[in-house]
Amino acid sequence: MLRFPSPDGLRFAFGTLTAFPVEVTRWDRDAARGGMLCAPLAGLAVGVAAAGAGLLLLALGAGTPLAAVATAAVPAVLTRGLHLDGLADTADGLGSGKPAEDALRIMKQSDIGPFGVLTLLFTLLAQVAALAQAYDGSWARGALAAVVSATAARLALTTAARAGVPAARPEGLGAAVAGVVPAGGALGAAAAVTLAGAAAGAYLGPYDVLRTALAVVCAVAVAELLLRHCVRRFGGVTGDVFGGVAETAATTSLVVLVLG
Repeated sequence: MLRFPSPDGLRFAFGTLTAFPVEVTRWDRDAARGGMLCAPLAGLAVGVAAAGAGLLLLALGAGTPLAAVATAAVPAVLTRGLHLDGLADTADGLGSGKPAEDALRIMKQSDIGPFGVLTLLFTLLAQVAALAQAYDGSWARGALAAVVSATAARLALTTAARAGVPAARPEGLGAAVAGVVPAGGALGAAAAVTLAGAAAGAYLGPYDVLRTALAVVCAVAVAELLLRHCVRRFGGVTGDVFGGVAETAATTSLVVLVLG
């Protein structure tokens, strides 16, 4: 059963998953569990800020491409680029073709390799292109895409932190949150975000109820495929894998939202 988020859980979610000035006062497993269950709420706040930036530029007379760039940039700024960095590092680790220990060492290096650069490039291009298409449909459609993608990205973190998913290293943020969310809690969070997305889509039309819900489901499903591949490849999850999962979910949801 989902319970009302605790203050410690909310502080953990906003303090670790965003750049909002929130102090994390507890780092134990209970706080981490509450924080990862609250991750979609942090995503909602990031998405609203991203949509606000895009809508502001449109109101000032900017075109949809520039509004899309701003909308994609805000989540990067509000996460200090950590999710994008995690995506690049994960791509380098997976692309290296080396054993798990060597791949994890590559992921910890400060530089970004060719696999990481290409993955970042095409991911950001896909996000901006999808957001521009959404804004071309209407301001409301673009804003909804921004909010849904950011929320779905953090929902993917909730499901990735579920019980049974091991940590690849004994230290780091990945180890702190790996396996802390009960399976039932992850399922409940997924259902809640999917229903909320469908309700938001209803303001755009009957078809958007299904499309928005499908965007959330597909985002989590594709992120799950990446998660399982990383667990097989690295022996578990790391903070970088969590970042890669989030960006994968965000991009997938945006693509689904502009199809059809």
